[in-house]
Amino acid sequence: MTMAAIGLRVAYFDNTPIPIRAALSKQGHKFLTSVATTDDPSITAKLIRKFVASSSKSVALDAISHLISPNNTSFSRLPFPLYMEISTASWFNWNVKLIADVVASLYKHQRFDEAQVLVLEVQTKLENRERDLCSFYCNLMDAHSKHQSKQAIFDSYECIKQLRSHSSSVYVKKRSYESLIGSLSVVNSPREAEFFMVEMKNNGIRPSVYEYRSLSYAYGRLGLFEDMKRVVGLMEDAGFELDVVVSNMVLASLGSHNELMEMVIWLQRMKNSKIAFSVRTYNSVLNHCRTLMSLVEHPKGIKPTSLQALLRTLNHDESTLVKELVEPSVLAETMELSSSELKLDLHGMHLGSAYLILLQWFQHLCITKNDMNPDKVVVVCGIGKHSVVRGESPVKRLVKEMVIQMKCPLKIDRKNIGCFVANGKVFMNWMCQISSST
Repeated sequence: MTMAAIGLRVAYFDNTPIPIRAALSKQGHKFLTSVATTDDPSITAKLIRKFVASSSKSVALDAISHLISPNNTSFSRLPFPLYMEISTASWFNWNVKLIADVVASLYKHQRFDEAQVLVLEVQTKLENRERDLCSFYCNLMDAHSKHQSKQAIFDSYECIKQLRSHSSSVYVKKRSYESLIGSLSVVNSPREAEFFMVEMKNNGIRPSVYEYRSLSYAYGRLGLFEDMKRVVGLMEDAGFELDVVVSNMVLASLGSHNELMEMVIWLQRMKNSKIAFSVRTYNSVLNHCRTLMSLVEHPKGIKPTSLQALLRTLNHDESTLVKELVEPSVLAETMELSSSELKLDLHGMHLGSAYLILLQWFQHLCITKNDMNPDKVVVVCGIGKHSVVRGESPVKRLVKEMVIQMKCPLKIDRKNIGCFVANGKVFMNWMCQISSST
């Protein structure tokens, strides 16, 4: 097999695709810093051996994940020798997903000889296991799509076609089409993806909801909304119900092209179809409300402290959209109340969503304060493990700004810095003062 035949499925159905940079530990950072100071292959090899020998499984895998991330453009010489060293560790479990990710990264950086070594290793290990070999090439298509390597996707598919030509397995055929359509959708080639979906149907294989979602989202990202809606219609005709995942995808697509009033119409369609909003619905909508996002992204800026004040601040289209979006059931999902504790959990929320939920929460408490007598109040915002800058939580910063501006008794918990806490009685007294002054 040639390197052209080395040929990833990643679809983000709720928001615009956001490349994820693998977190790097302090030990991993120290390792890369030391490697950066030398061009001597023997010294580099020694540093790699020392790093893997002294690292835990998670630290070593974080390091290789960081190096093969689509965002990483440095140290292209390191992934192959680091992976080879990691593969000899006693804790290492060989798997096609990781090796596919490494191969795709090597391919992107034109390190074809190294990639070929790994592909031959896979072919040798999986020679008589067609499902597993198919899974490898499908993972490889997915990995290439992360790197936006369209030609490499087709190269991998050619390998699967050769495998498929000698196989009677429906799984191999279905899985290969699924990954090809998903991968082409990720690299914004929906026309080609739809061609293969038609071919898939003509070969007697029924597409799953995944293919329809991938395809419609690809059209939506490109602003081809009629095609996006057409594919959603095809999905429904095929027996798949319109759900919150597809709806969030449509909302994100419309928002990325500033089609706010179309988003209003889609939210109304969700309500008419009894599709419950989710936190991700909030994220999909509010990420594209520019006035609202400028408020929450501005450090230490004065922000409206009530839902009514926010609506007066927004322009007509955004105000209409937020009014349509506000849904008590989403707040109910994030709030817990017992005799001992009132808790609001902001996990999974982007900045705009966290802000709107906070305003909804305060409004709800103003109305129901007389029915509550918790011993403790907790707002959970996290410590930034998944933030762009690890350890710096934008949501935590926002809550802190709101707390200071509103003179709220919530304070950062000394035992858990990802939470704000307050004495229940003190907090509810403060709520009474706030509600009486508004």
